[in-house]
Amino acid sequence: MPRGVPNAKRDETGFRYTTFQVPLAPNPKQMGSAYLKAESQTLWARNANNKNRSQVEEPISSASESRRGSQVLVIHPGSRYLRIGRASDVNPLTVPNVIAHKHKLPIPKPVFVEGITRPRKSRSGRPTRRRSASTSQTADEYAVQALSDDPFEEKLATICLSLRARMKFYKLRVTPNATSIASTFNEQFKPESLPEDAFARKHFITDPPEDAFLALRLAEPTGMGYIQRWPIYGGQFNSRDYHSQQAILDDIETILRTVLRENLSISSKSYKDYSVVLVIPDFYDRAYVRDLVDILLVCMGFKQLCVQQESLAATYGSGISNACVVDIGAVTTSVACVDEGMVIPETRISLNIGGNDVTEFLYVLLDRINFPYRDIDLARWYDWEVMEDLKKRLCTLSEAEVALNLYDFAVKQPNKPTQKYGLRAYDEIILAPMCIFEPRVIEFDRKRIGMRPSSHPDVTEEIVEAPTDHVTQAMLISTQHLLPAAEIAQAPIPEAPHVANVPGAEGTTMDVEGQTASAAAEGDQALGTAPGDMPMDVVKAVEASKTTSATVQTTPAASATATASPAPRPATPPSFQPVLQAQVPATPLYPGGYAIDVCFEASKLPLDVAIFNSARAAGGDEKIRKYLQAVLVVGGGARLAGMAHALESRLQAIATPLVPNMEKVQIIPPPKDVDPQVLQWKGAAVLGKMEGVSDLWLTPKDWDVLGMRGLKERCFYL
Repeated sequence: MPRGVPNAKRDETGFRYTTFQVPLAPNPKQMGSAYLKAESQTLWARNANNKNRSQVEEPISSASESRRGSQVLVIHPGSRYLRIGRASDVNPLTVPNVIAHKHKLPIPKPVFVEGITRPRKSRSGRPTRRRSASTSQTADEYAVQALSDDPFEEKLATICLSLRARMKFYKLRVTPNATSIASTFNEQFKPESLPEDAFARKHFITDPPEDAFLALRLAEPTGMGYIQRWPIYGGQFNSRDYHSQQAILDDIETILRTVLRENLSISSKSYKDYSVVLVIPDFYDRAYVRDLVDILLVCMGFKQLCVQQESLAATYGSGISNACVVDIGAVTTSVACVDEGMVIPETRISLNIGGNDVTEFLYVLLDRINFPYRDIDLARWYDWEVMEDLKKRLCTLSEAEVALNLYDFAVKQPNKPTQKYGLRAYDEIILAPMCIFEPRVIEFDRKRIGMRPSSHPDVTEEIVEAPTDHVTQAMLISTQHLLPAAEIAQAPIPEAPHVANVPGAEGTTMDVEGQTASAAAEGDQALGTAPGDMPMDVVKAVEASKTTSATVQTTPAASATATASPAPRPATPPSFQPVLQAQVPATPLYPGGYAIDVCFEASKLPLDVAIFNSARAAGGDEKIRKYLQAVLVVGGGARLAGMAHALESRLQAIATPLVPNMEKVQIIPPPKDVDPQVLQWKGAAVLGKMEGVSDLWLTPKDWDVLGMRGLKERCFYL
């Protein structure tokens, strides 16, 4: 037998009478090799080495190219606006994220989807006006009564009661009969015409547009044969206005190409020289991210791409590493905690409340006091701009600014002279933004009518989905009172914070939304005011979310017409427990395997309760104190006057009696001279100029070979 060949063993494999050669045992030395066990042997490292070898140093032709980040584009798409620009720019270019399409006759009229409860109309067609209860007949000037059985009046009276409680604490007087005085003045006011200026002539487009960038300035889109569409709605594709998913993607690509060509002077031939940093929502849909990446890398052909979450980009822009980031957008509000450059997945929660709700609620409140601009229609873009301007100038969350003041505003209409109006308002300027903390007037079920999921539930991705992709711990904490008993036992809800060290809180435990069990037992009479100078009570903040919570649905189709559940489910007698357990569906009807839509029910929370639940999902008392002392508010809603103090006082009222050794809640202001609306874009621009971003780039070749698996390797949060 030749040397080096092991002794032949007895053949017991069944291949004796075949020509198949049984392989020998592997050499242990070969099994212990270092192949693919080092970072330098991965596909990413080999691509980087090949890239460095193929690069040829070219002389710098201009001073602009020498600036770091001049070849990096930062794109942050939103529901109302698209923010885009080079990473080397100081501020991004903000354009309306809308497009106009030529439509065949008959052209459908634009329909405004009402997201706020409307008051009941009177015989004259005007909404019923609330009469103030703080008259001579009432001893307490801070008392508020709903003098009508209208559901809107009852909801509004509850919000007014919360406002009066804060005004009473700060010793602010209430102006008697202010609503009647304002209504009488607005009804009798006559507008005056202003001389036409050059800006008014350029404000509208009466000729058919040559491109889609000027779609928002069309004077009368319907009369000109056009329809306007917004491709993105609330961090996802706007499937309500589109019949095809591909049509949405085509419009997004058209908007991007038009803005790059007209405003940034970047032609399609030079796309291959630019890298892109894409900013996505914290609680994202993978199909949404996949389609956007496919547009940028495949359809438009950019050089490479990096995807970053909004909360992490906001911390980069603020220069901090740990914070609870609150992004108040136009349609949704997202809350997430960032810890050392990582968004904690379990703390993410998305609220179906945004700046559009504040604008619409302001319109409803002003309409109740005879808004002088009678022909306003929120479906027309220039009328919507009027309410947006009033919101920016009038709305506040500071109780000290509530007074019966006189305001003026101008209305620019196509082919008509500019009209100047006068307006008197009292507490409407603070009641409108208070819907963020008292969302009982928002119609959540009506908002999602017509919205379709972007991905089919039976189609799986190339990578394994994590449980936090659909339902997070913060959402489970917020909806624990709606889950069946069997699912509550299975869900890993963290223990409630111990409150034995707080005076007057002995023997109490925390409910899912920051409410103590003793306060829940006493009902509306239990006031959980925080010791010190914070007037808000925990019961009121939590009841706002419970009154807007929907009942448990047994079929997905019933979610669109579900009614609100005003209180948590009472204790079930033992004799009825088998019957209720039999009614629980055996198969999961909603994402995450739950009998209710946890994500949708959690989106109804007040903002202050959602922030506390997000911090609670991060861990124990130490984590709650850590993140409540570093709350960063960004987005358009952060520009509301008094937002920092209003949010700080409400969070303090919830956290002080429930978290031991809780210090003062702190709202981190944005950096000096930085608009909170563009803070996330500026943070992504900082990332695009860092040297470490070279490890996060995804090339079109990697995307073609690996797809979402390659994006997961580059973005560790996917």
